[in-house]
Amino acid sequence: MIRRIGGHTIGFEEMPSITGYASVVGKRESEGPLGKGFDKVIYDSYDGQDTYEQAESRFQYEAVGKVLEKAGIRANEIDYIFAGDLLNQCTGSSFGLIDYDIPYLGQYGACSTMAQGLIMASVFVESGAASAAACVTSSHFCSAERQYRFPMEYGGVRTPTAQWTVTGSGCCILKNAKKGPCISRATVGRIASLGVKDANNMGAAMAPAAAQTLKDYFDDTSTKPNDYDLILTGDLREVGSKLLYELLKREGIDISSNHNDCGLMIYDRKKQDVHSGGSGCGCSGSVLCSKILNDMTSGRLNNILFAATGALMSPTTCSQGADIPSIAHLVNVKNR
Repeated sequence: MIRRIGGHTIGFEEMPSITGYASVVGKRESEGPLGKGFDKVIYDSYDGQDTYEQAESRFQYEAVGKVLEKAGIRANEIDYIFAGDLLNQCTGSSFGLIDYDIPYLGQYGACSTMAQGLIMASVFVESGAASAAACVTSSHFCSAERQYRFPMEYGGVRTPTAQWTVTGSGCCILKNAKKGPCISRATVGRIASLGVKDANNMGAAMAPAAAQTLKDYFDDTSTKPNDYDLILTGDLREVGSKLLYELLKREGIDISSNHNDCGLMIYDRKKQDVHSGGSGCGCSGSVLCSKILNDMTSGRLNNILFAATGALMSPTTCSQGADIPSIAHLVNVKNR
């Protein structure tokens, strides 16, 4: 049964279980602090394809294949798959998943898509519309740069606030298994904007949405930050995380003692030239589906908030000088 909690949150009585998860990343990501936890590393940025966009689709294909292998099930046992990426019309997902022949619902929440997919899959499983549902996201540094900023050949200088789009993919399978990491509650975000227009400073653009969603969740559930082992955002990076602390402290909320951000975790910023940190759908997807769920499965983490953030811009709106609206969706993942 799905129940409303307060004004913006829903609770899942059965708590759909994450019965399988997998992550696939590129070479740079494998060289970061989380490198040993990823399921597969693809060292060729083209992954044997003709274009970076085709390579990104291949990353999704590989992530779904790996999670099916780990979970010991076949593609035809998945009732629905929720998938999204950063490319126009979510072509990374549609081209990547076509061969699996799974009923498909495309998602676009920008970098928040992993949390959005988890919410949608949880609703379908909890309601009985699906006995098994999957969610998958991906991003690719080269395809994202070409779409949102400059072609790689341009050689543009990156600002200190700029992010490095993660080349990677993460995938989860949800079922009513009543064991392991489970989705307990979820808060669907509201669109927010503080007037940031710089596409090279998306952490600042997304921080207001993260603050708004976290406050909504704490108000709805009458819980506080210290009730959770980890509050994980994705992906605000250095600039956005500092702004998030400031915005929440104005509301009397302090998450600084148990907060981390996927964009800060995936790279070693002292050794890797990634400027402010990691970003992209594949950032929060691959971090959640490696380090975080590994720690939950082992018992090192038992109750977390995963609040993925997204900048809801397009190349057209950026070129027109529009503000960058943002969104943050949150899921509470608990061990049974």
